[in-house]
Amino acid sequence: MITLCELTEFDFQEILPLYAAVGWTNYTARPEMLRQAFRHSLLVLGAYEEDKLVGLLRAVGDGFSVVLLQDLLVLPDRQRQGIGTGLVRTLMERYPEVYQMELFTDDTLKTAAFYRSLGFTLDSDAGCRGFMKL
Repeated sequence: MITLCELTEFDFQEILPLYAAVGWTNYTARPEMLRQAFRHSLLVLGAYEEDKLVGLLRAVGDGFSVVLLQDLLVLPDRQRQGIGTGLVRTLMERYPEVYQMELFTDDTLKTAAFYRSLGFTLDSDAGCRGFMKL
């Protein structure tokens, strides 16, 4: 059974292996940046199976005009079991009146289908264009 909960204290002994398991080395190579990012996040949700962290969602923003779904991770062997869907739905329930809920993700058919199933559209479908500075 999966339990979803808000995280207000962060155990990086369980968080960093989750980022490593999904190959997000930008974060694992910069653990102090990740610690600061967590401290300044709008919301962090964890998905636990018993005492094991199997999924995580991190959102940033102001919670009124914009919420950016920054990170959504689920252990590879636990994907496609509703964990990511549960995390995203919990985020949407927390901020039902937010003007814009946004995210950036890999450009694959799998991720596009997943986010479309949750009601997200491509920014270009809304007459928008996204920009980023790396």
